[in-house]
Amino acid sequence: MAKLTKKRKEALAKFDSNTKYPLTEAVDVVKELINTNFDSSVDLNVRLGVDPRKANQMVRGSVTLPHGSGKTVKVLVLCTPDKEEEAKNAGADYYGLDEYIKKIKDGWTDIDVVITMPSVMPKVGALGRILGPRGLMPNPKTGTVTMDIAKAVNEVKAGKIDFKVDKFGIIHAGIGKGSFDKQKLVDNARELLTTIIKLKPTSSKGTYVKSVYISGTMSPGVQIEPKSITA
Repeated sequence: MAKLTKKRKEALAKFDSNTKYPLTEAVDVVKELINTNFDSSVDLNVRLGVDPRKANQMVRGSVTLPHGSGKTVKVLVLCTPDKEEEAKNAGADYYGLDEYIKKIKDGWTDIDVVITMPSVMPKVGALGRILGPRGLMPNPKTGTVTMDIAKAVNEVKAGKIDFKVDKFGIIHAGIGKGSFDKQKLVDNARELLTTIIKLKPTSSKGTYVKSVYISGTMSPGVQIEPKSITA
């Protein structure tokens, strides 16, 4: 068993790891636990009572965080030349088609979001093996395959995030930074969690939200009482 560091022991002593805290209190605890010399990310881990191996129990979607994620998002728009000006004016960091498809095939993935158009999806589909495992593959369900390029770019830049349940039935998502004030983190967490709850598959039986943890970078997770999410 790994030896606990002094900082880890001090952090664990500040709260009861067996207690489920109301959302607002959990945010207070996490802000107190954050002890990094950089602006720590604040993340939610939501374990769901679904079987991701079944297509009708796959939970995925997107949500626009009310106060943004605090992260500078690099956006690539794969589009035809007539849409490049729209992408540029909306604030896309990169835009084009064939040159970026070649760059990605050569190993370039220094981007956070890829947006594209339905008409070029056959070309983009060839990048699935590279973009898919990195969570970068455009998808109509998350609004990243669209003719309204400007709207898609603006939403991402404003704090829209995509989420997807992993093979263990857990959704991992960033909801802000440690420098955010308490209410901003509470609002962002509540928006994400209520969105996940609305996406409950009809085929899912039993308890849907099994556990929710909130944590900062390098800090222990604090368990949230699920009933406090919509309170």
